Amino acid sequence: MSASLGRRALAEAVGSAALVAVVIGSGIQATELTHDVGVRLLANSLATVFGLGVLITLFGPVSGAHFNPVVTLAAWFTGRRTPDGPTLRDLAAYLPAQIAGAVGGAVLADAMFARPLAQWSTHDRSAGHLWLGELVATAGLVLLVLGLTRTGRAHVAPVAVASYIGAAYWFTSSTSFANPAVTIGRAFTDTFAGIAPGSVAPFVVAQLVGGALGLGLMLAVFGSPAPAPPTPAGPQAESQLATLAPAPPSPAPSAGSRIHHEHPS
Repeated sequence: MSASLGRRALAEAVGSAALVAVVIGSGIQATELTHDVGVRLLANSLATVFGLGVLITLFGPVSGAHFNPVVTLAAWFTGRRTPDGPTLRDLAAYLPAQIAGAVGGAVLADAMFARPLAQWSTHDRSAGHLWLGELVATAGLVLLVLGLTRTGRAHVAPVAVASYIGAAYWFTSSTSFANPAVTIGRAFTDTFAGIAPGSVAPFVVAQLVGGALGLGLMLAVFGSPAPAPPTPAGPQAESQLATLAPAPPSPAPSAGSRIHHEHPS
């Protein structure tokens, strides 16, 4: 990535904040417009799909548009032996930026709708079937993001990732938070999109397990990447490298991720 680490971390923070603001703000708006829980969830999911697609398109060229600690960890693990993969220094910058951005996005959404700022959620989501839903949602997200990168189709990530999250809103019991940073941020709002602080840790554990499962599925389906060609030796090495070296890859947008959503119960 050509952008400095500071700019990339800022992109992750702003993108995570915007994502959480979309999720929470659309949930508040839907709650004020209708009493039908199904319509609320539909409005919330559509806003998240559109918002996530735009954010990945906008910030992908800068930071990769992870917005999600699980995606960042998976990208680091798969790219740790490549020259352009995320480093431990990147992790140390990305993860706090994503979490801080998510909390800031929750506060911003509440402020826009004149709600109390940083009010702990009372929406309990402690149940085994919800944790399973989070595991499935996160595994699918990581498989999708890494699979697109492995097959050279990262350019379709804005549409593919947003579409997956929109579907996961409806086919998972947890409505697909699939993102530790977003989960933490949503604990700071006592609205439709909130999650009680006591429910956060099990969700995050399920997401981490799901991320590991998604990584394992990606390796099983797509295999390990092909080894890099050997470095030429001899007096013509420099000119041969210049001829053979591929163009710098574009950062792979991901999701977030994301991310990240409501259970109407």
